[in-house]
Amino acid sequence: MILAATGPGTVGSGDRLRLFCAFRLTAETVAALAGWQQAALTGAGRPVPPEHLHVTLAFLGSRPGGDLPAVAATLHEAAGGAPRPVFRVSGYRETRSVAMLTLDDEGGRGAAIAGRLQELLLERGLYRPERRPWLPHVTVLRFRERPRLRPGVPEGANVCPSDASVYLSRLSPSGARYEVLESVALQ
Repeated sequence: MILAATGPGTVGSGDRLRLFCAFRLTAETVAALAGWQQAALTGAGRPVPPEHLHVTLAFLGSRPGGDLPAVAATLHEAAGGAPRPVFRVSGYRETRSVAMLTLDDEGGRGAAIAGRLQELLLERGLYRPERRPWLPHVTVLRFRERPRLRPGVPEGANVCPSDASVYLSRLSPSGARYEVLESVALQ
């Protein structure tokens, strides 16, 4: 099952948009991860809402609204018809502000899409690469103070993307809210 996209008509071309591209997850994957969050992370920080769970491909940051069509076209070129990646949860990791489930990328299909997308976005002046290599993961918890949890990870859990999408991130005092603007089907 695929979660619904909002559509690019919800933003103006003159606006500044905080954009990123990510693999959107199937409803079944989201339900499994949300159940694990509730059991393993209760009382620690602020769990990422189920509808916001994803695997980031490239974070573009603040962009002119007029860049949205080029970003969407680039995502279509990099991911359209690409073989669907299959990820397996491999571990739990905390940084200074988030906790994540790290993923093994079976066959490197996710890395191939992420690499191609980042390369094309860079060539088109739409992206500044991060200093660290791409790490497939799902952010599951945000916090101000590291909780230093050691939860077991969902055993044998596959993380299956439904598609690749361009997301709009709207910041608010209660946390970021994500909106899918454009989606690309995977093979």
